[in-house]
Amino acid sequence: MKFKQGDIITSTIETAQGETIIITHDCNSSRPYSLSFRVQGSNGLWEKDGDRIHIDGQTEAHQWDDYKKWLEKYDHPLWKKFGEHAQGAGHGGMDFFVINAFVESAKENVAPPMDAYDAAAWSAITPLSEASIENNGAPQKILDFTRGMWVKRKAYNWIKDTY
Repeated sequence: MKFKQGDIITSTIETAQGETIIITHDCNSSRPYSLSFRVQGSNGLWEKDGDRIHIDGQTEAHQWDDYKKWLEKYDHPLWKKFGEHAQGAGHGGMDFFVINAFVESAKENVAPPMDAYDAAAWSAITPLSEASIENNGAPQKILDFTRGMWVKRKAYNWIKDTY
């Protein structure tokens, strides 16, 4: 099998609700390790690299603020309670929560927070990115593996104190 890969692949995804997701795959560049987490909305922006945040109207205009002072107010309850346990678990601690959510769903005999449909959609990103590259960056449609049922899907309440 022969792989062909550039240094950096950037995929831009538009969701059904119109949000934009940008995924950058960069395994070959000479740089320090980074997951490059960034969450941006209408009123703010958080970046893990640099531990910085900007919240419109609450931080200095056009300046970054140290995100740590905002954690008490905005950090997720699971991170507040189990953050120390998650350290060192892989991927910045995320693996701890993903594995525990799966274990809890199995113990309670309920659907896991990520199912086969999620896995299929997430796995489709790589071949769709390849198809886009082969077609000079043309947009590609992600198949709806649920046949429209994702709209009716009930959220799994995986925020538990049982970990």
